[in-house]
Amino acid sequence: MVDLKSQYLAIKKEVDEAIQNVIDSSVFIQGKTVREFEIQLQEYLQIPYVISCGNGTDALQMALMALGLQPGDEVITTPFTFIATAEVISLLHLTPVFVDVDPQTFNIDPALIEEKITTKTKAIIPVHLFGQAANMQEIQRIANQHSLFIIEDACQSLGAQYIDQQGNTIQTGTIGDIGVTSFFPTKNLGCFGDGGAIFTKNKELAERCRMIANHGSVKKYYYELIGVNSRLDAIQAAILGVKLKYLDDYIKARENAAALYDLLLQDDSRFVIPQRVDYSTHTFHQYTLTVMDGQRDQLKEKLAMNGIPSMIYYPKPLHLQKPFAHLGYTLGSLPVSESLSEQVLSLPMHTELTPEQQTFIVEKIQEE
Repeated sequence: MVDLKSQYLAIKKEVDEAIQNVIDSSVFIQGKTVREFEIQLQEYLQIPYVISCGNGTDALQMALMALGLQPGDEVITTPFTFIATAEVISLLHLTPVFVDVDPQTFNIDPALIEEKITTKTKAIIPVHLFGQAANMQEIQRIANQHSLFIIEDACQSLGAQYIDQQGNTIQTGTIGDIGVTSFFPTKNLGCFGDGGAIFTKNKELAERCRMIANHGSVKKYYYELIGVNSRLDAIQAAILGVKLKYLDDYIKARENAAALYDLLLQDDSRFVIPQRVDYSTHTFHQYTLTVMDGQRDQLKEKLAMNGIPSMIYYPKPLHLQKPFAHLGYTLGSLPVSESLSEQVLSLPMHTELTPEQQTFIVEKIQEE
């Protein structure tokens, strides 16, 4: 699905030098390299505070911890995403409340949010799935009206830009109270292991997140609150510092690949190609088809027989998964997410994808 080796070889000299500089310094935890990357990411996102951490799941958990929510408080989110988004809610003894998604964008449907708000609701976690922003204007309106926090899950959308009604652009993850991202190797900005980050405009939340990431400590061996141990190591920060310079180029390569897939597939009535919205750019972390007439699994098998990888994101929505059975959702509770889980198929998508490879993939898709 992703050609990480070719991407590395294109920037090998820079990456190797950055790694060697860390080894020579022998400062592997925190230190200058990590702080430099945080500053670079702040500048890219145009936001005053970035706190790096161990992975995207930790970032989500620490963001929730920083808001001071109490056991039993409810957090609204989508069931059509990776489990980490809802997992951290439950880990903190909060209650995930699932809201169905828009069938065109795969993102949480703002029109369905307000009916799920109760006196216990404290936050909304929209996920900018596959690289395109959720409808943040509507989500912000609802959050402001009901005094709710917003944590943006931008783990798949770093570099995507939200476009407001005045035509202004703002990076996804920088709109709500806190944004988070993941640097898992297959992300658009990925390291060579695990990594993540939190970003915010709020100084108090930033200081709290940084404390939480370091065992609740500001001064060594003195603790202000219960925290965790979640740090981005310096080698990963060095790699990310190199790759961040190329992120816009990586996104452009993905956009070009998506445009070619569109061209080759747009007239095939068996599929719905990814829909774009006018309020967001799309970074195409995934290029996800909706396969009609119950043919998804057969198509996946046919591609595999021709040596072409494909993935189902996601085969079973979270509200029907065992860890959330106690919440009482049943088949039919969230019909759009349930339907999409039986229809979606993601095609190979990465920065090194060639037109020849894409043409071959589509030829095999369309073979009878």
